[in-house]
Amino acid sequence: MAYELIAAVDLGSNSFRLQVGRIVANQIYPMDGLKESVRLAAGLTPDKILDAAAQQRGVEALGRFGQRLRDFDQGAVRAVATNTLRVAKNAGQFLEKAEAALGFPIEVIAGREEARLIYLGVAHTLANPQTRQLVVDIGGGSTEFIIGQNIDPIQLESLYMGCVSYSLRFFPEGRVDKHLFREAELAARRELQTIVHAYRETGWDEAIGSSGTARAIVDLLELNGFSSHGLTREGLEKLRDELLHAGEASRMRLQGLRADRIPVLPGGLVIMSAVFKEFGLERMVFSEGALRLGVLYDQLGRYCHDDLREATVNRFMQRYEVDRRQAARVAHTALGLLNQMVPASREEGHADAQFMVWAARLHEVGISMAHSSYHKHSAYIIANADMPGFSRRDQARLSRLVLAHRGKLERARPVRGETPEWTLIFCLRVAVLLHRSRDDQSLPPLAVELTRNGFQMELGVCGLDALPLTAATLEDEARQWDGIGGELRIHRKT
Repeated sequence: MAYELIAAVDLGSNSFRLQVGRIVANQIYPMDGLKESVRLAAGLTPDKILDAAAQQRGVEALGRFGQRLRDFDQGAVRAVATNTLRVAKNAGQFLEKAEAALGFPIEVIAGREEARLIYLGVAHTLANPQTRQLVVDIGGGSTEFIIGQNIDPIQLESLYMGCVSYSLRFFPEGRVDKHLFREAELAARRELQTIVHAYRETGWDEAIGSSGTARAIVDLLELNGFSSHGLTREGLEKLRDELLHAGEASRMRLQGLRADRIPVLPGGLVIMSAVFKEFGLERMVFSEGALRLGVLYDQLGRYCHDDLREATVNRFMQRYEVDRRQAARVAHTALGLLNQMVPASREEGHADAQFMVWAARLHEVGISMAHSSYHKHSAYIIANADMPGFSRRDQARLSRLVLAHRGKLERARPVRGETPEWTLIFCLRVAVLLHRSRDDQSLPPLAVELTRNGFQMELGVCGLDALPLTAATLEDEARQWDGIGGELRIHRKT
């Protein structure tokens, strides 16, 4: 379905942001936007538990976003969460309340996926995207580094350091002196040394800063005469000296210093200074493009049949040498079964149908590791690999489907309340067993429907009599469903 208005929600470690965009001729024109300074990362305890106060701030902010999005269709809104919710042990508890407040599902995205989306947003704001760009995005809990050209990223990395986490770690009372600043900067430089060699070898023509920290620093540099244009090494040194002289960010008397930035300015400035030194930068320009704009363009790509998830699935099939003809057979049959039971799945872009096909195409990636228990290897790869375009929740769902496509059903663990997931598991399992011979022989006529406790299959008796192994396997499958309290009724149509 195509939409005129779409929206992105960014649950950052420092701020939550909402961006509404209008689609005109495959371009997005930002319209309404909201920002809430939640400082989610400040509520992360040393043992990675998100405290109640931070959760409450987040839920209240999302409630206000939810009011703005009340009239939006589910498919027109995409909400993504970043570093703090990647590492918080009780993220699930918060997300349940957060989704209820917002009214839309929230995806926790991996660091490199965050970097990809950031670059997608920045690339759509560049005057000359054909040059090679180094993009640095300092967030509240992590910093993303991308080298890209046009809209294609070449290098992607996410490091666990951000303006909130570094401010709390090195300047917990807000006090800043030369010793503390140097200690923090050295820590940031040590983190950067893990990637700087590869990035320097790749090379770039221009350095670009994006998001809140870069915006706050460039405003301070330009409004106070420390830099005439953008971020410069000299300007950063002047801002550092001003901070050291004041002793605390709250005591600085600078134009453009916003109250919400005061608690996190020291950490952000430390990281930016370390970036300039390790990457040998003299100047960096600022881009308005950021994660939320990238999320909007990623949505647009999905509507315009340029879905990155399709490209990712194809790359995985190639990398793991998947038997494409077998994957196509299983996908076709599984989708046919789903279409019979859930007629809405015939609609273009139906989410369950998409996941069914992706799971069918990826269910054998683990064979490249070992044929024995290959479904477990497949599930592990899908759950843990970098899969551009897929959120962690997407990957977890695909992994569950693939793990459950064979073997004991009692190992299947759909998310509580996910009745549709059991239907997808059924379709995939039956399709795999029907194509056990891995050839193109015709299947017996097959009709399926949902029952109160499971599924019912009706097969042509003539075709099934010629396939005794398939008949026996289906009977065993019925026992599997009975073993978990479900049912699979098999009737032979005469």
